[in-house]
Amino acid sequence: MEVKEILRRYRKQELDFTGVSLHSANLKAADLPRINFTRADLSGADLSNADLSGACLTEANLTNADLNNTNLVGANLTEINLIGAELENADLSGADLSGADLRCANFQNAKLCSANLTDVDLNGTDLTGADLTDAKLAGTDISVAETQGAEIKECSLSKGIRTHANTSHHWVTWSGN
Repeated sequence: MEVKEILRRYRKQELDFTGVSLHSANLKAADLPRINFTRADLSGADLSNADLSGACLTEANLTNADLNNTNLVGANLTEINLIGAELENADLSGADLSGADLRCANFQNAKLCSANLTDVDLNGTDLTGADLTDAKLAGTDISVAETQGAEIKECSLSKGIRTHANTSHHWVTWSGN
């Protein structure tokens, strides 16, 4: 499905785009609150400056996607693949990233206040200057991430139930076709 078609259908109040393939799509500054991109391929996509507040991107593939300055407040990002993604200055306040793969992602100066980061893979993640105030980090090893200048206060390290013990990510290799 093409970007123009997605935007046209969204304007007509259609929200469910489960499994859509938008590899390397240009959705820069798109206004898509509450959209459902569950299991979508958005690898390499440009979603910078977009509004994805309240969106559902469960198990979506956003490998190497550009989400700089994106609004993801309250979004459902459970088990999302954000390997190598750019989320500088993104607002993920209250977002659910439980079970997500954030390896080598850039979250510099991102807002992750009250975000659920339970059982998240942060290996090589850059959290420089990020605000993780009141974030839930049960089962997550934050020591493998760059945290210089990050606000890590009032975080919950043990509260909550580990829902992904011995996490095995379900990522597939996307061809972009």
